[in-house]
Amino acid sequence: MNVLLVGSGGREHALAWKLAQSPLIDTLFVAPGNPGTAQIGRNLPVEALDIPRLVEVAQSERIDLVVVGPEAPLAAGLADACLKAGIPVFGPTAAAAQIESSKAFAKRLMIEAGIPTAEAHIFDDPDSAADFVRTTCRTWVVKADGLAAGKGVIVPESVGDTLDAIRMLSATRAGARLVLEERLSGPEVSLIALCDGERALPLPPAQDHKRLRDGDAGPNTGGMGAYAPAPHLTPADVTDLTAQIILPALRALQNARTPFCGALYAGLILTEQGPRVLEFNARFGDPETQAILPLLDGDLLAALAACAGNGALSDDMLRGTNNAAACVVLAAEGYPDTPRRSDVISGIASVNDPHVVIFHAGTAWKNGQLTTAGGRVLGVTGVGPTLREALARAYAAVDRISFPGMQYRRDIGAKAIQ
Repeated sequence: MNVLLVGSGGREHALAWKLAQSPLIDTLFVAPGNPGTAQIGRNLPVEALDIPRLVEVAQSERIDLVVVGPEAPLAAGLADACLKAGIPVFGPTAAAAQIESSKAFAKRLMIEAGIPTAEAHIFDDPDSAADFVRTTCRTWVVKADGLAAGKGVIVPESVGDTLDAIRMLSATRAGARLVLEERLSGPEVSLIALCDGERALPLPPAQDHKRLRDGDAGPNTGGMGAYAPAPHLTPADVTDLTAQIILPALRALQNARTPFCGALYAGLILTEQGPRVLEFNARFGDPETQAILPLLDGDLLAALAACAGNGALSDDMLRGTNNAAACVVLAAEGYPDTPRRSDVISGIASVNDPHVVIFHAGTAWKNGQLTTAGGRVLGVTGVGPTLREALARAYAAVDRISFPGMQYRRDIGAKAIQ
């Protein structure tokens, strides 16, 4: 099969790494890709949002399957364009991708489908949202309705902070509409399932670390690290949650005549009253993917192709191993606000542990040197028979890598091994 993978981050490098292992692969193209994907497949200088050009490339290169990594091209209709051109695609249509691109849409869908979630209120203007907060005298989680690259949620500590969050997010493009949500407490877990519109194949659950600094301090980011499998969920729990959350969402989307083909990501919080859905994403998580894929036995390409209609999706296509994996994100100075670029990255070549994979995210070649080119620069993933060993391998590799201003958390997975 000729495959076109769309995207340029750490998630896409991880997907390329796993797809390249498939016996079905002929040629793997990545658009636009990064220095990491260039070592695996053939990078193409086409941006992820250049939908007409991506379709042209898919036709000229006789692509058998397009795999869409990021959320923005899904929301912009890349899958729709591929399907119109008769090209199989792993990734939902723009209408189905609203489950991520509009938090208000997702919240209404959850309520109608009976999916457990937090109390929420939707506002089309910031003044109404602020009036509601003053009337209730409660602290609310404030969410921008639209896509915000993982930075559209603020968890305030007071009523005043809630009002500040409303002002801040309403000033962004994603915050033209706001969702105020009840604040819940408990461990958070990411459950991702491969979906063909009706059936779902859940992957090992993972736990992300959103805050920038140790101890869950600092601002929210796109994710500073992840580990899998999350010990909070047993295999039986995963089966139950797939039945309670993933499948009802698929049925609701199918009933709305927008069947979902792709990776459906449920961001869960495990409260004392039971699991609740904080959000849905319409694609693989980042950095969860970098921790999940090294744990999978089986042919990922065959599973994605089955979701896109080339075969039948079945529970035995992918299986989790008995290992654990941990990904530590190395971020640029100034991330998440104004990340610095063009700093030289050193030490990657000195990492020779076969149980460590280094995934490129925001990197570039400049004057013959590998440099930083984004907020999250690298994802260093260690694999081991236990989470403790996986973390030890990841952090040993991190110690060998450096670039000016490098930021990373030193407590990824720490609570799980205490």
